[in-house]
Amino acid sequence: MPIDVEELRTLFLFEGMTPEQLAEVAASSDVRAYPAGSTVYRAGEPSVALWVLLEGTLRLVRHADGEDIVVNETDYRGAYAGAVRAFATSAAAAAYPTSLHAVTGCRFLRFPADAFAAFVQKWFPMAVHLFDGLYLGIRTTEATVRQREHLAQLGTLSANLAHELNNPAAATVRAAGQLRDRVAHMRQKLGMIASGTVDPVVIARLIGIQERAVEIASKKREPLTPLQETDLEDELTDHLDDLGIGGAVDLASVFVAAGLDTTFLDDVAGEVGADLEAALRWLGYTLETEALMNEVEDASNRISTLVASVKQYTHLDQAAHQEVDLHPGLDSTLVMLGHKLADIEVRRDYDTSLRPVPAFAAELNQVWTNLIDNAVDAMKGRGVLELRTYRDGDWAVVDVTDHGHGVPEEVRSRLFEAFVTTKPMGEGSGLGLDNAKRIVEKRHQGTITFTTGPGGTTFTTRLPLTQQR
Repeated sequence: MPIDVEELRTLFLFEGMTPEQLAEVAASSDVRAYPAGSTVYRAGEPSVALWVLLEGTLRLVRHADGEDIVVNETDYRGAYAGAVRAFATSAAAAAYPTSLHAVTGCRFLRFPADAFAAFVQKWFPMAVHLFDGLYLGIRTTEATVRQREHLAQLGTLSANLAHELNNPAAATVRAAGQLRDRVAHMRQKLGMIASGTVDPVVIARLIGIQERAVEIASKKREPLTPLQETDLEDELTDHLDDLGIGGAVDLASVFVAAGLDTTFLDDVAGEVGADLEAALRWLGYTLETEALMNEVEDASNRISTLVASVKQYTHLDQAAHQEVDLHPGLDSTLVMLGHKLADIEVRRDYDTSLRPVPAFAAELNQVWTNLIDNAVDAMKGRGVLELRTYRDGDWAVVDVTDHGHGVPEEVRSRLFEAFVTTKPMGEGSGLGLDNAKRIVEKRHQGTITFTTGPGGTTFTTRLPLTQQR
């Protein structure tokens, strides 16, 4: 049924309009009645009209996290919903974002979206441009800040990775330089052997001694305390002095590091006789060379591990959506943030029986990065970080727990909103948790929540174990 122009004039949206404008609205719209408990429109349906409450109580509902959330419930006459931005020339909503229900018997003015858009653009063109500009400005600003957040996060990860790679790379360079020096000395000793001044029998014994020493050095031993190491070096130095060996201090440190003792030195003395000092020097160079090669190998393995972690973190060579084991992603994130974790004790409690989840692996790693980075910041870089995984029904669950001071009361209800942050000015954009929430809920149909208190905060991420449709 049509609406009376006088009734239309009593609605705050239309007050102040000219008779001509009111007549145009009345001609384009109609009044519809809905009984209590009925649905006017559902979220996801085409946004075909602007609905203005004339009488009754309405309820707006948004579906999120698997449940219906009441956005607004009001009996305020003139309250409106639906195609609110139909007049916009940029990014007008194509579908209703919420569902509209009649709590009591309701009457609504139904203003078709196309007619509403034409009316506003005809009578209020300046307002349309202003609102469009404002809306685009907000979207552009948010997109720019999000991009800066991603760049800042990339910069942090790059700095951490550079720091982690620098240590083994520097160790490799240092060991390679020392290795060159030791090999040069061994060439000199080899020249002495080639000159024929050393008895071949002694050479054979020396090679046997060398092999035994290398075997001893390669065995796993309990690490020595600084005091134990000093006592053993002093003991070997005194013993070498008694055997008449010059530079005993330098040799003693090499032999202690290799696990050799005074009994071994006495055995060497008994086998090589007068050539003892040359034999011990040769043995020292051999052991140093082995140690340096082990250092190069360890450093190279460390670099390979870091590169593998980067590959695991980014999933560059894998399908975007796949069955994902959560644990390698968590571990690779810890590696990427290794520099920030220097004074953090990481405790892992992984459910190894947890099966893979259908996910965008690289995006999930962004979630872990945000949660772990926030946890470290909450503890000011020192404390215990706990990572726990487990299954809860049809969900895979990841807990990230810090032992900081908790989230301030005043921001708890808005913590996942864009631009909300507990960090000091300039240290956070407030988009990390907002981004994490979007990835978990929109991309993976999961949930992310938190509990907090004076003893710390736990963020709980729940991901479905089966593909959601």
